[in-house]
Amino acid sequence: MVLLSLVATHSNVDLETVARLSVGAPQVPSVALADDRSVSGAVVLATCNRFEIYAEAPSDDDVEAARSAIVSTISEYSGIPEQSVSASFETHTGQDVAEHLFAVGAGLDSAVIGEREIAGQVRRALIDAQGSGAASGGLVRLFQAASKTAKDVGAQTALGTRGRSIVSVALELAGDLSDDADWSRKTVVLFGTGAYAGAAMAALKDRGCTDISVFSSSGRAEAFVATRGGTAVTASDLPGAMRRADAVIGCSGSDARIDASDLARIREGSNRQLVVIDLALSHDFDPAVGMLDDVELITLESVRAAAPEEQADALAQATDLVRNAARSFEEQQATRAMNAAIVALRRHTQAVLDSEMERVRAQHGCTAAAEEVEFALRRMVRQLLHVPTVRARELAAEGRQDDYTAGLEALYGIDLMPPAEQAAGPAAPAGGAVMPVAAPTSAAPPARTDAGAEGPVCPVDHERPAQSA
Repeated sequence: MVLLSLVATHSNVDLETVARLSVGAPQVPSVALADDRSVSGAVVLATCNRFEIYAEAPSDDDVEAARSAIVSTISEYSGIPEQSVSASFETHTGQDVAEHLFAVGAGLDSAVIGEREIAGQVRRALIDAQGSGAASGGLVRLFQAASKTAKDVGAQTALGTRGRSIVSVALELAGDLSDDADWSRKTVVLFGTGAYAGAAMAALKDRGCTDISVFSSSGRAEAFVATRGGTAVTASDLPGAMRRADAVIGCSGSDARIDASDLARIREGSNRQLVVIDLALSHDFDPAVGMLDDVELITLESVRAAAPEEQADALAQATDLVRNAARSFEEQQATRAMNAAIVALRRHTQAVLDSEMERVRAQHGCTAAAEEVEFALRRMVRQLLHVPTVRARELAAEGRQDDYTAGLEALYGIDLMPPAEQAAGPAAPAGGAVMPVAAPTSAAPPARTDAGAEGPVCPVDHERPAQSA
């Protein structure tokens, strides 16, 4: 299995394009899996400034087909031509997949370096994919390793102690732009009930703000305030709440965008200063609201520009942790890929051993002498397999798996069944793992089982030699 990722973030495309690409994001994994066998698993990570798809393909030969299937699905939902969709994404394969995701989860690829919210979003992306059945075993391991790496970066570097986030930087910037920077005296209207709205509510409370009204176009405000505090407002209450507000924070990304003309009408006759913080990727407010009198507009672009620089040594330490974790993950992936070859070699030698023991028992019966012969042969086989097993893992760490499997085929005639054929074979066990299967060889016939043998069943334990008197 091969991992790949398609990445569109604030670093390589504008946020408006990211928002358009992410339309229908929750449906992308299941649709891609259903429509194309080149995709065996998919997880979507969609946040306020990124849209990324992590996928697993059966083999290297399927990577391009898997990418094309995902691009086609995104094009269908977003309405953007496939060529434009394809050009908007950076594609990662190999160790780059893990290194990018680990950096994202640790907050190293965020508008605010070291932000905390992204680690939770990475965890929720995996949970969502598992809930829909789209997460393959390789992707589960990848995202779990990303979460562990984020914890290590938080615990072992200074980035974990800074407490920076997109929300916190936005509120600091709003305080700088206000006549009064004391949030305990401010009236706030919050749009949205999702993860960023929850982070905004917590950040406001940390700053002493208690007068917070919450609006949700989907009707979830009551449930939100029941667990987080604040006051839910309806659509009819919203204009009055906004007229009284010192700050309005948009975190919903709904289709009900507030135009500049609407806000001007609500504020008609008022000279009260208003700070509008728009953290929604698809914008809760018309950018023209920033042109209104006594209105200051803060966007994700503003936050990115105002984000503080992190200390070079802390960032370098975190980057090293991420890079080492990605390298370790890739080595583990390579080792897992070699397991099929190791199992095939062991099955081959076991078949030869069982065949020889059938001949021994046919000549000498089920005797202590036969038992001694079998014990000696099994011990010899274990010794003979030790070096090839160790060598397999060494070659995996060097990225030379193909050399090993080619050697098995050349020396023993062992031909590993391609992953695509495995998928078409017997049903895989729970969790998406597929047992390695070696193609039948003519080197040895299958071992005889006692249950189907003629004559008495041999009672001797063939794993240990008989004890001498």
